[in-house]
Amino acid sequence: VADAHHRLELVWADGGYTGSLVEHCLAAFALVLAIVKRSDDTRGFVVLPKRWIVERLFAHLMRTRRLARDYERSTTSAEALIYWSMTMIMTRRLARSHSARA
Repeated sequence: VADAHHRLELVWADGGYTGSLVEHCLAAFALVLAIVKRSDDTRGFVVLPKRWIVERLFAHLMRTRRLARDYERSTTSAEALIYWSMTMIMTRRLARSHSARA
């Protein structure tokens, strides 16, 4: 990941990734792994900082049925369908912001 995305410096992770992985990411890849933890004393649903970004992405992919089934035989076709799904989202956002300005 660091080779392909050389500007990447910070990665957010779930509380399950605590431990030696934090130090390993910093030493091996020069990446800061920030753990988003849930407080132990909270009950029920609580929006975690930065976690909603990932959950929103999963919701968008689920809406275009990309996470519901895995029919693709190769990872390149699965990747292409995710690009297609994200392109639909971005074109809708661009069209919406353009029409709002008019």
